Amino acid sequence: MSWLWFLLIGAIAGWLAGLLAQGRGFGLLGNIVVGVIGALVGGFVFSLLGIQSISTMGSLVTATVGAVILLAALRFATRKT
Repeated sequence: MSWLWFLLIGAIAGWLAGLLAQGRGFGLLGNIVVGVIGALVGGFVFSLLGIQSISTMGSLVTATVGAVILLAALRFATRKT
């Protein structure tokens, strides 16, 4: 059951990050991938800052912030000069 929650939170976080960063989502699979990678990035960044999430909402916020950071880094890395 925890994998299902992980994927659901990843999908929601990816969708939210897509809306915040680009104005649209990436489709179900894209949202899950962006959200799951974002959860890893967000968890790393939040641990550096000493912030810990203990609830489902905290996990969603962590994953969304990480996904936004991921999308911003990808946009920066792929921009044309």
